[in-house]
Amino acid sequence: MTTYDRIGATYATTRRPDPRIAAQIHAALGDAVSVINVGAGSGSYEPPQTVLAVEPSAVMIAQRPPDSAPAIQASAEAIPVEDDAADAVMALLTVHHWSDLEAGIAELRRIARRRVVVFTWDQTVTRTFWLLDEYLPEVIAFDDERAVPVDRLAALLGGARVEEVPVPHDCTDGFGAAFWRRPEAYLDPTVRAGISMLAQSSEDAIRPGLVRLADDLASGVWHERHADLLGRDTFDGGYRLVIADL
Repeated sequence: MTTYDRIGATYATTRRPDPRIAAQIHAALGDAVSVINVGAGSGSYEPPQTVLAVEPSAVMIAQRPPDSAPAIQASAEAIPVEDDAADAVMALLTVHHWSDLEAGIAELRRIARRRVVVFTWDQTVTRTFWLLDEYLPEVIAFDDERAVPVDRLAALLGGARVEEVPVPHDCTDGFGAAFWRRPEAYLDPTVRAGISMLAQSSEDAIRPGLVRLADDLASGVWHERHADLLGRDTFDGGYRLVIADL
């Protein structure tokens, strides 16, 4: 059973692609006329020119829209397609789940003719996010162990440029920092089920922090402490595109 067979059942509803993030990802793919999506999940952010999705979880594949690109059940470390199979390959919020990062990146480079686009996060930034820093330090420790340093990714890709991905205040994709201006969302178990760093943490470990968050929201302490966020449209939660031309 893969991780997402266990935690991914709600992704089609809680992880709806945000159009502003989609535009940035699609721009990063450039003029590619064929794209393979590796670690594709339920198909978020796939552009129309996607020709194949690679995903190890049957639960995630089952949530793909009926008109989406064909999907094969396989891991990033062993992709059963020929060399140079598509103009571009994308891997979105997935590399931290791979069992062998070097093998997975080598596979992306093997099957891409021209470009690889990886959506990930910079843990040096994300670990300062208020939810983690003030309420859930246990999750920081968990993410410190699994996060892939951006400079390591760039090196494995043979050199890459890095773009910040700003998180809109009304982001429709419910990943970790999506609710930076909507803190009450983190109290919803359905929302947490769609955030891997929370879904993979034990309820016993995160419950005290969530209770403190609920108390601070009820008393107004959170709003006083984070008044500077309330008028902002976007936020740097550490999310990055790593873009490599081959």
